Amino acid sequence: MFVKVISMSVIGMESYPVFVEVDTSQGLPQFATVGLPDASVKESRDRIRAAIKNSGYRFPRSHVTINLAPADIKKEGTGFDLPIAVGILAAEELIKEAALQDCFFIGELSLDGSIKGVSGVLPATFKAKEIGIKSVFVPEENAAEAAMVEGINVFPVKTLPDVVEFLGGRSSIEPLSLDISKIFQKTRKYDLDFSEIKGQKQAKRALEIAASGGHNVLMIGPPGSGKSMLAKRLPTILPDLSFDEAIEVTKVFSIAGSLNKNEMLIAIRPFRSPHHTISDAGLVGGGQTPRPGEISLAHLGVLFLDELPEFKKNALEALRQPLEDGTITISRSSVTASFPAKFMLVAAMNPCPCGYFGDRVHNCRCSPQQIRQYQSKISGPLLDRIDLHIEVPSVKYRALSDKELGESSATIRERVNKARDLQKKRFGDNGIICNARMTEKQIRNFCQIDEEAHKLIDMAIEKLGLSARAVNRILKVSRTIADMENNEAIKSSHVAEAIQYRSLDRSLI
Repeated sequence: MFVKVISMSVIGMESYPVFVEVDTSQGLPQFATVGLPDASVKESRDRIRAAIKNSGYRFPRSHVTINLAPADIKKEGTGFDLPIAVGILAAEELIKEAALQDCFFIGELSLDGSIKGVSGVLPATFKAKEIGIKSVFVPEENAAEAAMVEGINVFPVKTLPDVVEFLGGRSSIEPLSLDISKIFQKTRKYDLDFSEIKGQKQAKRALEIAASGGHNVLMIGPPGSGKSMLAKRLPTILPDLSFDEAIEVTKVFSIAGSLNKNEMLIAIRPFRSPHHTISDAGLVGGGQTPRPGEISLAHLGVLFLDELPEFKKNALEALRQPLEDGTITISRSSVTASFPAKFMLVAAMNPCPCGYFGDRVHNCRCSPQQIRQYQSKISGPLLDRIDLHIEVPSVKYRALSDKELGESSATIRERVNKARDLQKKRFGDNGIICNARMTEKQIRNFCQIDEEAHKLIDMAIEKLGLSARAVNRILKVSRTIADMENNEAIKSSHVAEAIQYRSLDRSLI
């Protein structure tokens, strides 16, 4: 008997329907899977056989052939366990084929017939709705995630018998319904606040500029000066995620399998802080079957690289292209996948190996050559892509002991939102949402400066040896500072402040 069941697979950020075709015929008992299955799919036959038997059903003693169509695209993951098992039981007439119409199944089976969660359920459910599927059967732990898609029935299932009995009309499962807007509003809260930061007025000013224009930042300072503390609070002053942006971020986490069981929607800006021992593939994504890396998990949020010179050079150089394009494309012999990577890069480093060069209290033990070698670990092309270089000195005791709180994140975010609103009006509907993403043409149109500002930049090029890309960064930051003051024209004072945020161009020694 022949039966067809619909499931889904994910390549990159895109989902596509997979038709699980099951055929049982006379012949020696055999279980064959075709249609470019990977090792995890091939191994599923033993799980499925045990799950069917341990759930109280008879596994067919005949020739069973499973085809995963389309057969020219590689299938990977354990999410095909449930649709294959349902197809086999339907071929044995334990489930009526008519009950499978307009239904989509995904889930991993345990040997006892229970259904485990899988990754990629959210984008798969969106695709199911797009192709006209009316009902989706997903593991219970993935149900809330799938229920973020409105207009489709999401049935949370715990075991294989739950599915069989429901499709046979012998039991009922209530589709999961959630108040999405209420969940969205409830989860838009940060645990940290900018008011907790003592001192560091210049650094806080620079981070506000960075947030207003979406600029990348490098902080240089001794240990304990508050670089990590500043970075962790940067997402709290960024504009709130819209619902569509929250769904986009949640999709990436769903595909990576990084959603917590109790986490159905990521409604705040992601903050990712990988250790400096991370590999190239872990940072930008990769693997035999491409998976999103840290830069994609930081999409629409902040990627914080602490101890920047300690990262592997290859990993850092791999950041250059996604920093410019906002996407990362990973090509393998069998598949090519693209992931979004529009993140703010925030990096931190010590000024020297011992960390105390230029510190007011501690003496530096490093030679000038050691300092130069340490700073040279960051390549010029990567520094060119970082808009603001901020010096973060150690904080004096008087500032630390001050009981008066600084400005709250909400207050700063209001100013950031006003600057971002100006930018949205300026760029219209062309996909650019902040000054940091301006193209060459837009820089010429929106970053016109007077003769005095031209002289300042000319002097900076002569003394600092700035590249053309670094000059563009200065113009973008100048545009943001002008927007923060609600000025249409860029003044020489704005350009002068932007030039001050290029400390590594003039070297620290």
